[in-house]
Amino acid sequence: MKFSFQFSNLYGTVYRNGDLIFTPDGNTVISPVGNKISLFHLKNHKSETLPIESRYNYTTIALSPNGVTLIAVTEDGEIHLISLISRTVLHRLRTNREILSIKFSPDSKHFALTKEDNVFVYKSPGPYSNDYSPFVMEKILKGAYDDTTCLTWSDCSRILAVGAKDMTVRIYSLDKFKNFSVCSLGGMTDPVVGVFFESNSLDCYSISGGGQISVWESSIDVESLELGDPVKPPKKRKKVEEDEEDDLEENKDVEVLESDEKGNEVSRLIYTRSARHFLRNHIEDGKSRFSLTATDFHQKTKILVTGFSNGIFLLLSMPDASLIHSLAISEQSIKSIRFNASGDWIAFGCPQLGQLLVWEWQSETYVLKQQGHANGMTSLSYSPDGSLVATGGADAKVKLWNTSSGFCFITFHEHESSVTGICFTPNGKVVLSSSLDGTVRAFDLARYRNFKTFTTPRPVQLSCVRVDSSGDLIVAGGQDVFEIYLWSLTTGRLVDVLAGHEGPVSAVSFSSNPTSSQLASVSWDKTLKIWDALENNSSREAVQLVSEGIGVCWRPDGLAVSVSTLTGQILTFDVKSSAQIGTISGKNDLKMGKGESDKISSKKKSETAHFSSLCYSADGSCILAGGTSKFICIYNVLEQILLKKFEITQNRSFDCMDETINRRKMTEFGNMALVEDREDGHALKLPGTKARDMSSRSIKLEVRVSGLRFSPTGRSFSAVTSEGLLVYSLDRHLVFDPFLLETKITPVSIRKDIQRKEFGKSLVAAFKLNEKSLIREVFEQIPVSDVSLLVTEMPILFITQLLNYIGEEMEETKHLEFYLKWCQSILLQHGSYIKDNSNEFMPILNLMVKNISQKSNNLGQVCDHNKFTIKYLLRVGEKKDSEEEEKPEEEDAVEEVEDEEEDVDMEGLTSKWSDDDDDNNESEDEDSN
Repeated sequence: MKFSFQFSNLYGTVYRNGDLIFTPDGNTVISPVGNKISLFHLKNHKSETLPIESRYNYTTIALSPNGVTLIAVTEDGEIHLISLISRTVLHRLRTNREILSIKFSPDSKHFALTKEDNVFVYKSPGPYSNDYSPFVMEKILKGAYDDTTCLTWSDCSRILAVGAKDMTVRIYSLDKFKNFSVCSLGGMTDPVVGVFFESNSLDCYSISGGGQISVWESSIDVESLELGDPVKPPKKRKKVEEDEEDDLEENKDVEVLESDEKGNEVSRLIYTRSARHFLRNHIEDGKSRFSLTATDFHQKTKILVTGFSNGIFLLLSMPDASLIHSLAISEQSIKSIRFNASGDWIAFGCPQLGQLLVWEWQSETYVLKQQGHANGMTSLSYSPDGSLVATGGADAKVKLWNTSSGFCFITFHEHESSVTGICFTPNGKVVLSSSLDGTVRAFDLARYRNFKTFTTPRPVQLSCVRVDSSGDLIVAGGQDVFEIYLWSLTTGRLVDVLAGHEGPVSAVSFSSNPTSSQLASVSWDKTLKIWDALENNSSREAVQLVSEGIGVCWRPDGLAVSVSTLTGQILTFDVKSSAQIGTISGKNDLKMGKGESDKISSKKKSETAHFSSLCYSADGSCILAGGTSKFICIYNVLEQILLKKFEITQNRSFDCMDETINRRKMTEFGNMALVEDREDGHALKLPGTKARDMSSRSIKLEVRVSGLRFSPTGRSFSAVTSEGLLVYSLDRHLVFDPFLLETKITPVSIRKDIQRKEFGKSLVAAFKLNEKSLIREVFEQIPVSDVSLLVTEMPILFITQLLNYIGEEMEETKHLEFYLKWCQSILLQHGSYIKDNSNEFMPILNLMVKNISQKSNNLGQVCDHNKFTIKYLLRVGEKKDSEEEEKPEEEDAVEEVEDEEEDVDMEGLTSKWSDDDDDNNESEDEDSN
């Protein structure tokens, strides 16, 4: 089995803290998730996490206007220059200070960042500035009396506005202008949260944390700025009296004229406040205090959006600040708000809930609505085909995630306490979850509802849940009552109660052999028990363990079971003889760091490390283990050796990451982490406490692995950690891994065989070289008529590789019928061999089922869309035809009426003419007589 697993994606956590930004096309949201960065593609409905990792959480990010360069800043002030093309970190710069805001100039030549009470302007690397040096400082802008909080660029990229905690906004310029000097805009009563320029203008808006908006008008335009040395103001200037509240109109058109060295009059830039608006008037919430926490402005549409600490956001039309919308996302604070390029979508981030929303304000609909587990994950389970992942959290929620897109598509809220275990039934149509509320709930994946709830005779906190191979028998272990409960999924009744453990039941598991009804359970009473679930009150002799049992899992053949203990060991027992056949000591592999509040060393603390989750590989030769550490280990069960160890994170924002505490944090009074904080100059309510709100979390989380599972496809495994659901997959395309390679086999020789139409020889040679691009080139040039013959002549040794390649290609290929022909021929010719070696081929078959079903669902959606569109067009066409048919009938009826009238008139005329002729004839006759 190959172990070149690499981190591929992050599920379960969509937003942690920091800035949200859109790509220039407006179709992708970039979100900082801890010390990683995730990209959410809104058009394709997919998510991906960049394969980069920092030492601390990301808090501030900025994207260049061309969408190629990303600058991300960690909470300790380290700046990373990231390329979104190569997905790598190009350069790092340490500042050792907190950076609250960073922005690129519109012309991409500079970027500016706030650091303490200064603003630093750097040249951007790339073709726009003709400088490929990573970070070249060009200017330092000073003048603020407190920390700078926000900044913005004008459209000309020459003027910079900076807001600070000293309740002022300062306007700076990169170049020297005759009629410009640093302008300080005050009059606000709270720290500045945002400042924005209008489009192609120097007029700006400043927004404070108290909900006050000030509208500032400049005396000159951008085109009126004149390059040159600034003109010194005269010694005696006329004092302009202004009344900010009553007589704002008097000072709008004030213009200060000064003379340069040549005597030419220069119109000097000054700012006047033309209006002031208070947003508290738009929010009817007088009971609780709240503040403005995030804001953004769209220049083209002149729409301002503001978010508050109580979860309410406002949409305002500027400059008169007329209210467009007032809605509430939740009751938690909104940390970040951002418009996309067109101004149609708005992204919101709530760190307390881990919530990321993209809202289309015109239609008032959600484009994206994702939320992770608020208090962390506790368990996970894969669906039988590997297309879904179910997770349970400490927030009493069960979520289902699509492994192809990485999005959560359904959340169940029925549990009333933490979810402790979760599993799928063998048919994949039902999800079962256990909880500390004493219930096991069954969720239907067809109608997405809780259709059955299993309870115990007396209140019990359930710690684990499993289902047997038939999908009918459900088992759960008690945490405070030391019993095991069995229910029937069909009838919903309690079948049996297994008693015998003298401590909390840590884990239960049914045998992986479909023909067996054996059940294994481990407990804190240092015993492993093997039960027969179909026989009443029958249990084998208990197997004594060296320590408390924590986790249990069966070998795929059902002949052995492995148990993890509190001493950090993995013990393997033969089921028939109950004899111990293997011991793996993982205490040295689970090194733990020293916590900030620990009184013992990391070496002493590592003695308590243990594995809390175990999972066998598909062939049963290796076992995956993780627990109270930042490491995930893969062991060979037979040889009892460590094959590979994965470090899940390097994030120092978590506790217990380092073996020693940094000396900078140590003082004569002890560790600085234990010294109370007095934030914003306010005293704490209780002496010795660090947080004013005693109900809020004020400690760092420790890195833990609480759940591990191999994917049924065999291509990946997932780990439930403190960061979220980490997915590691095999990416063998980056590694040269030949199979039975010979010196004569080269890409040139393979292509020559293709030209000579020796397809069988070229295909075997391509599989020996094991380069996927070359295999695809050979594979797709084979005629369909030769497929069955080639499958018959293919050596049986390469059937595994052939099926694996087809299963991977089915995810992205467009030649569906061609690959399905290959599948059909392989199953017809080698079906008996695949059946005899089902353990080896099961992950590959699961991969094929997953990708084929995904293609089927996608094609079904396209067909349904086309079908409904055609029906709609036919209905519209029929309606138009009926309207056109009705119109001619009315016209014909009108024409017939007119013709009848004409006929009547003609008849009258003809009768009149005939009467006149008769009279004339009679008179002529009389005259003749």
